[in-house]
Amino acid sequence: MARPQTKSAGATSPKADPVPTSNRERPAEPKRYEASKEELLEFYRQMTLIRRFEERAGQLYGLGLIGGFCHLYIGQEAVAVGLQSALDNEKDSVITGYRDHGHMLAYGIDPKVIMAELTGRQAGISKGKGGSMHMFSVEHKFYGGHGIVGAQVSLGAGLAFKHKYSNDGGVCLAYFGDGAANQGQVYESLNMAELWKLPIIFVIENNGYAMGTAVNRAASEDQLYRRGESFRVPGMQVDGMDVLAVRGAIEEALKWVRAGKGPIVMELKTYRYRGHSMSDPAKYRTREEVQAMKDTSDCIDHAVRELEAMGVTAEELKAIDKDIRQKVAEAADFAEQSPEPDPAELYTDVLVGTY
Repeated sequence: MARPQTKSAGATSPKADPVPTSNRERPAEPKRYEASKEELLEFYRQMTLIRRFEERAGQLYGLGLIGGFCHLYIGQEAVAVGLQSALDNEKDSVITGYRDHGHMLAYGIDPKVIMAELTGRQAGISKGKGGSMHMFSVEHKFYGGHGIVGAQVSLGAGLAFKHKYSNDGGVCLAYFGDGAANQGQVYESLNMAELWKLPIIFVIENNGYAMGTAVNRAASEDQLYRRGESFRVPGMQVDGMDVLAVRGAIEEALKWVRAGKGPIVMELKTYRYRGHSMSDPAKYRTREEVQAMKDTSDCIDHAVRELEAMGVTAEELKAIDKDIRQKVAEAADFAEQSPEPDPAELYTDVLVGTY
């Protein structure tokens, strides 16, 4: 058997061919959104509403008033607010996974009917039959709330196909997490969306942990914005803890998609402060790690600093916070006082028509 050749002293390795530069058109590099004081105050209000709502939902879960699974959005508020503030609520559609309360609030849906749904009441937005993970509103073009990991991605491609087929000018925003980014149906959807140039934005909310597994332990390519490249779907990575960075990025993504250039992938680098769900003790990370994120990267604190630089006073912000706490308290009271669904409700909304 011939012995393998060894490099002689002084020999140099052959030079690698230069990495070819893509000649494909790409979206413009996003810029941080320049918000007016009024716009940033509204972003602050929405993010604070989500934060306080989720804190109260956690309390109600602890009291046994919310059953099943409950996945809180605390820490990730800038993603939903920044993205959905740029949508056209008359045309565009949104679909997401089971961490969905924040997305509905960012869409302007009444906190009372969301909290009533969490507690399984008739007054809930899905008549108490969807609960935390399966809320839905055709009126608001919000199509769930899906408990199966990654299921919403292919359904989102279907919504985008409907937008294109109807020529209604709408875009679908399909959220999924870093864990779902490894699902096979995601890649089938990316492929079809690019083949058909569907108007869809694939939003990866990368909060660092797929349930309890860190991204770099589960993904051989942990730069998730690159996941569409093999299908010629461009991607961008965004600071998901900065609502103005998020808003600036979605502006460019929408320009790309609305121009008929096909789908785009957005990876939002964010962080959840609570466990995967209320039943998760989150022992896979240290308290120091979570506290460091709160101290240095909190999206609401970031907005407060921006607002203070614009001349907004602490008293103005306290007034907003007080108003939001009152709204959340009213939503919780409404939910607790609303009746449970009649047993006959089990047989409604099963089929589209009557046969």
